[in-house]
Amino acid sequence: MRSTTPRAALRRVAGALAAAGLLAAGSLALSAPARAAGPVMGFGGPAETALHPYPASGGPQRTSVAITVDNPSRDEEHGRFEGEYTVTFDLGGIAGVAEAVFGTEDGADCEITGTTGVCHDTGLAPGTNPLPELRVGAAAGSRDGDSGTIRVTGTADGAAFAPFTTRIVIGGPDLVMERAPLEQEFEPGRTQPFPLAFANHGTRAAEGVVLTLMYTRGIEFTERYENCVYREDGGGQGVPVWTTALCSVEGSYEVGAVYELAEPLMLRATQRAYRDTLVYRIDEAGPGARGAQRAPGARSAPGTAGNVLTLKAVPAVPAVRSSDLDPADNQQEADFSTANTADFAAYGDTASGLPGSTVGADIGFRNEGPAWIGNLRSGDPVATVDFTVPEGASVSAWPGTCRGVTADGQYREQQAGAPRYVCDTSMAVREDAGLALHFDLKIAEAVTGASGKVEVRGARSRDPLLPFDPDRGNNTAALVLNPDDAGDPGAAGGSTSGSSGGGGPTADASAPAASASADATATAAPAGSRAGTGGRLAATGTGAATAAGAAAAALLAGGVLYTAARRRPGH
Repeated sequence: MRSTTPRAALRRVAGALAAAGLLAAGSLALSAPARAAGPVMGFGGPAETALHPYPASGGPQRTSVAITVDNPSRDEEHGRFEGEYTVTFDLGGIAGVAEAVFGTEDGADCEITGTTGVCHDTGLAPGTNPLPELRVGAAAGSRDGDSGTIRVTGTADGAAFAPFTTRIVIGGPDLVMERAPLEQEFEPGRTQPFPLAFANHGTRAAEGVVLTLMYTRGIEFTERYENCVYREDGGGQGVPVWTTALCSVEGSYEVGAVYELAEPLMLRATQRAYRDTLVYRIDEAGPGARGAQRAPGARSAPGTAGNVLTLKAVPAVPAVRSSDLDPADNQQEADFSTANTADFAAYGDTASGLPGSTVGADIGFRNEGPAWIGNLRSGDPVATVDFTVPEGASVSAWPGTCRGVTADGQYREQQAGAPRYVCDTSMAVREDAGLALHFDLKIAEAVTGASGKVEVRGARSRDPLLPFDPDRGNNTAALVLNPDDAGDPGAAGGSTSGSSGGGGPTADASAPAASASADATATAAPAGSRAGTGGRLAATGTGAATAAGAAAAALLAGGVLYTAARRRPGH
């Protein structure tokens, strides 16, 4: 079986984001599997791909048509299809319009004979699998507006494949987003103008456009518009950290012209800003874009009635980009750094029990703000809770995001009964949230006032400081077992709550409770991800989806927000 290339990994990311509803105006299409005795694999890919017209000199510019195959099983351990399969590309529909070749990086057994391409391979993992890259360019003699289709089918013993068709068209609009001159150093409450502009470097006018603005929760636009739809989502984390605005503007946007906002948008750093990102994109208004605006989403809402976002033409075309029909240049990004801080406050617990009994304890931290913290580009955890087990007890159940280590923090194969546990957050922690962790501890010896340290620190043990948190005095707390009669506060810099082995508090009283906040989630660790019984994780505003984190990081590292939906040309 071939190894995964960076290009293939990015295709997987695009497929995952499309499934999650994050491809704002995508033209990603999926085949509809029919019922069959064995698994039914579905193909996916762009509904339509626009190509450069054949040049007057030199060879054609080729565009990748990323076709994927989806194994519907969601069982990561046992759902892999291990058999051999064959995928056939019927290229007869693009004869005289375009020519196709297979890329050389995938290493699969692929060959094109006449108007048929065939690939043989073995094994399909659960979820989306990239097929060998198919590169398509305009055929000699083709004309602007010509179009055709590629039909993809598959066969295998023990599985079926639903056929899939993608459309190829010569020429079309090519909207190119210009990079806006933005100051990237901010202060909370400060605003700056956002003078967005784009050009059409294609071969035909765009009939209507959709402007997409995607920004993290530390920044915002001072106005909301009637012709925009706004929604909040978590970028795969389950906790809203992104706002996406989809703004539809009617009109004909001509070839060779440059357009800008009639009035610049005003971008503001909020009181919760720290490290934030803005992604802005332009696409022709096609069925995919309109569907994305109508699609239901978390906290989806229209803008302000009577306040309309408009565009105007400007006289000159800046020569900052060459003409191409590449959806990647529809998009620009900007990162902002705001002079701000966050206060991560650890909290502990108290519990009492006789030798042989098992008690529950709830520990963790809360972000007391004012800033939210996110590592959206790297996908790295924001922080780690480092818990040292009190004397006389051993851990029998723990959250699925925690791992047992040795006393000095080294790898430990046996997870139950570890002397120390480290628990990572996800790549974002909101200003009104934190990380709540539940541990079950078996009492071997009733040691009065036995104390275990709870520390919130940097995710790398060799670099434990939290650069955004100047108040280090409350980064530690304590879990105290069997406190003495006088009462042991046991929470240096944090807060404690009494527990009689009943599991302790489920949420800190000074932090938003998971059940009371629309932005918080209570997530049980997956079965098999923790030892013992009774362990649970309540993640208030952080999430734990590492794969989703990687997807969002790949998106921000240069992945396209969505595949541009192209208007079908007339004949």
